[in-house]
Amino acid sequence: MKKIGTYTVRGQAIEAVPYQIRLFDGQFDTGYRIIDAKFFGGSFDFSSNPDVIGKVGTSPNLITGANNFWNAEEVREIAWGGMRGSVDTADANSVSVIDPDNFVVEDLWVYVRSAGNQPVNYLITMEKYETTDARGALAMVRNNAQNVTGD
Repeated sequence: MKKIGTYTVRGQAIEAVPYQIRLFDGQFDTGYRIIDAKFFGGSFDFSSNPDVIGKVGTSPNLITGANNFWNAEEVREIAWGGMRGSVDTADANSVSVIDPDNFVVEDLWVYVRSAGNQPVNYLITMEKYETTDARGALAMVRNNAQNVTGD
């Protein structure tokens, strides 16, 4: 695979509404690899209101409720993150976990949850690669696979 460049997307999402990030250009010979995903609140005070979590997936049909929101067994979930915003040191209270084997040809979907149902900011950094049609097709199959855990 040949790296083409590095791209960043950022925005704001609300709970229970998957937000689509359009990446698919109609070609199967290019794709993206997420290298960083951050989720952070928009308003900060000394309550739990700014506490936020989020995930990035390859499907608009992932769990949005509090139970099992993060599920590493779900192959369509590829990045997870969150932050406790009710304290002054945000770095010490944030988490970001990314599947190192992720590769996306089609679109991404951002899901968030927050205390107090506040909007959640996201910042996702990706590397774009030129690849073969076969590798691109394989990535599409993997990213659209159903959860096989029986849930």
